[in-house]
Amino acid sequence: MKKSLLLVAGAIFFFAQLTGQESTFLKGDKVLNVGLGLGSTLYSGTYYQSQIPPLSGSLEFGVADEIIDKGVIGVGPYLGYSSYKYEYSSWGWKYSNIIIGIRGNFHYPLVDKLDTYTGLLLGYNIASSKEFGDAIPGYDYSYSAGGVAYSWFVGGRYWFKESLAAMLELGYGISYLNIGIAAKF
Repeated sequence: MKKSLLLVAGAIFFFAQLTGQESTFLKGDKVLNVGLGLGSTLYSGTYYQSQIPPLSGSLEFGVADEIIDKGVIGVGPYLGYSSYKYEYSSWGWKYSNIIIGIRGNFHYPLVDKLDTYTGLLLGYNIASSKEFGDAIPGYDYSYSAGGVAYSWFVGGRYWFKESLAAMLELGYGISYLNIGIAAKF
């Protein structure tokens, strides 16, 4: 009985703290995110090397607020790029991926100055590859393809100034982990 009362009191205190937090992302806000990816979701293995690390950029517009009390919905375009090389001896392939899409995010404030959110990405992956080296002299092969790209992610932006934040996102997309900066205008 005593443990149950302590658990209920702890839960009430926790949720009372949540209701005291102010939203850092609101309806009408515009935020630009620029990130550097760590950990490839596309290429891994012994002979793969990153040529250009995964880079991403997104623009988000706050479109609806007061969802589940202080929640805010944001939408906007996304662009991601990465380039890798597979090399064995003096022969290999160069790969590049461009993901173009739209993201939808749900923001909910949990801590002061921290904009926490989760979201979905739906887009198109443009992939290309080109052979290089001297495996077969005079033979030059390249290939390109595309397909649907999607991702679920969680993230946060810590606003150390009113219009500038550090950003961190974890999920599946151009990379597993994105770190970067965000600017509100």
